[in-house]
Amino acid sequence: MIDLCRDSRHLPGMLNTGPLKQFLEDQMPAALGILRRMVEINSFTGNRVGVNQLGRFTAQCFAPLGFSAEYVPSANPAWGDHLVLTRRGCSSKSLALISHLDTVFPPEEEERNNFRWQLEGDRIFGPGTHDIKGGSVMMWLVLSALQVQFPKLFANITWKLIWNSSEECYSPDFAEVCRTHFDDGTLAALVFESEGRLDNIPQLIVARKGRGTWRATVGGRGSHAGGKHAHGVNAIVQLGRTVQRIAALTNYERGLTVNVGTINGGTVLNRVPHEAVAEGEFRAFTPEVFMQAKQDLLALAGPGEVHSSADGYACKVQIEILTESAPWPRNPGTDGLFQLWKQTADELGLALNCEERGGLSDGNLIWDVVPTLDGLGPWGDNDHCSERSPDGSKLPEFVEASSFVPKAVLNIAALQKLCGS
Repeated sequence: MIDLCRDSRHLPGMLNTGPLKQFLEDQMPAALGILRRMVEINSFTGNRVGVNQLGRFTAQCFAPLGFSAEYVPSANPAWGDHLVLTRRGCSSKSLALISHLDTVFPPEEEERNNFRWQLEGDRIFGPGTHDIKGGSVMMWLVLSALQVQFPKLFANITWKLIWNSSEECYSPDFAEVCRTHFDDGTLAALVFESEGRLDNIPQLIVARKGRGTWRATVGGRGSHAGGKHAHGVNAIVQLGRTVQRIAALTNYERGLTVNVGTINGGTVLNRVPHEAVAEGEFRAFTPEVFMQAKQDLLALAGPGEVHSSADGYACKVQIEILTESAPWPRNPGTDGLFQLWKQTADELGLALNCEERGGLSDGNLIWDVVPTLDGLGPWGDNDHCSERSPDGSKLPEFVEASSFVPKAVLNIAALQKLCGS
């Protein structure tokens, strides 16, 4: 459990936010300039060259703050390098700040939908503005302010900034990258995914669902659809029954969702299909529900009920678990960090709540190693969307420029408490 550092130096009113806010406002043109450069670099996970280009540019942005760069090759050679930036401090205390380099938008999609940097009032549209390049800029903004406004704190802490090159895909090797760079003095891991909002109140993330992916393969028996229909065993028909059972495992009360994502089967219309395949995912907040869902899925394997009327030959159902990302459940370390941020928000006169989010982040990989808090980035919306419709019913990803400074003030004030300085 972390030491919340509640001493008399941090009573309400101790932090004079006027100069800090002014400094941050003065830094915003530079911050948005960095964000624009980042957004203009396509860093789709599969675009290894683009991801590495963004990694090098990110390192250049933090170099004036005294950070040295290390590039860690991904376990998947088709993906870019993970990025680790380190600035050694004077004490044994360290903090890890986490973000990622990749987005979900291939270059051709950005071009097709004319999805690029576009400023409209307070909203900045563009790939990664919200998920997560805006969070990377928030890290730069916070550390720039600490260096100038609170130089003693900045110099005292060893800062470790770690970017995943492939967060939008399955990248379990990033867990080892983080754990290798954590040490006994690591106070916390702070993940700079964007904050949530409910009734316009910011929300930090204190838990995330785990995710498993599955494949159901049905083997039937092919035959002529006209001349020997009774001899055939239709794999698609069996798969239709199987996926209904899979979908029925969803239990909202237990926080469990099971999704059938794709179905493929058959070859030509005059043949009883001999094979069909479905793939999907399941998600749950707690390890117990997650493991039960996995067992329930695997239990659906075995003989099917679709069979040949000619000789009784039955379909065979095979279930595979393809990948697993464990849940990040509520835990004392994360709750302690949130209470520190909440206390700070109260002292600053800011509203703040917490949420348990269904999507994954790098926090799922590290929460059990050091206390971890997520949602420390700015506010935006429509992540993973590049489309815009004339009637406004579809809008692409955006970040709100006005959300940077208030969130940076909160993060800086909470860091003062966390670091005890």
